Amino acid sequence: MERIKLSEKLEVSRIVYGMWRLADDPNTSVSHVENKINKCLENGITTIDQADIYGGYTAEAVLGQALKQNPNLRDQIEIVTKCDIVIDAGRHSGARVKHYNTSREHIHSSVDASLVEMGIDYIDLLLIHRPDPFMNHHLTGAALDELVAVGKVGAIGVSNFRPWDWELLQSAMNNKLITNQIEISLNELRAFTNGDIAFHQRHGHKLMAWSPLGGGDLITSEGKIQVVLDELAKKNEVDRAAIAVAFLLAHPAKILPILGTNSLDRISSISDATKVALDRQDWFSLYEASLGQEAVSYTHLRAHETRGDLVCRLLLEKK
Repeated sequence: MERIKLSEKLEVSRIVYGMWRLADDPNTSVSHVENKINKCLENGITTIDQADIYGGYTAEAVLGQALKQNPNLRDQIEIVTKCDIVIDAGRHSGARVKHYNTSREHIHSSVDASLVEMGIDYIDLLLIHRPDPFMNHHLTGAALDELVAVGKVGAIGVSNFRPWDWELLQSAMNNKLITNQIEISLNELRAFTNGDIAFHQRHGHKLMAWSPLGGGDLITSEGKIQVVLDELAKKNEVDRAAIAVAFLLAHPAKILPILGTNSLDRISSISDATKVALDRQDWFSLYEASLGQEAVSYTHLRAHETRGDLVCRLLLEKK
């Protein structure tokens, strides 16, 4: 599988395995988790996506049980995890309201907890999970730089940030932010026209795409987009999922889809998307089927921009 260089020190697999459902699997035994990781490795998938909040703050520990019993696995994978979401569950039981916490104390304690839960010495890539409207970017940036300096974290990125959120945090950091994990799929096309992909593509940042199958809806539903998916699936001798992922892989921004499943068979077929070569017309047939209309230009879309999208575009044009 293709490898993508996110920074001078970090390479990841083009497809990432997401573990947001890991703790929901009826079978969370060490052997079953180990089998999932090995299936990924057999298919060239070496990058594992986690978050402290997954499974109500339990998924990292489920992964950790396997890594602690099989320490050789750690050297074969890159671990991505996230922090800053606080809900009334697990280690944060008693929280009065769901909120985001990008304070130095919370970030450092979250990273320390993640290291213990997973039984590892360092995190390859730490992401701030959601933009924090109460963030002190100077303190947050310094805290993230400290984690890199002491070796607990190899690199820093973000998740669900808009371009202005990215630039605010980056302005207070010595280390470069290297990725933004956002929702992109044939069910969620806004990033192609609202400035998100354009901003990161312009600056050479590689985006990670969460929910690339629309939460499974692209595969299980029936409609115009599924007709086109099936046509291209038959042509390429793969399934709908492979075509939906290939749609993202084909984009010149080098998007990295994050695919999560608890099925070993599905893990085995994840890499089928890399065998598909969609041309421009294939890509637009999917894009237009999802839009439900002929693709319109960026100029026409301006009439439908949100206020945030307008601010983003004006900032980008000013540069």
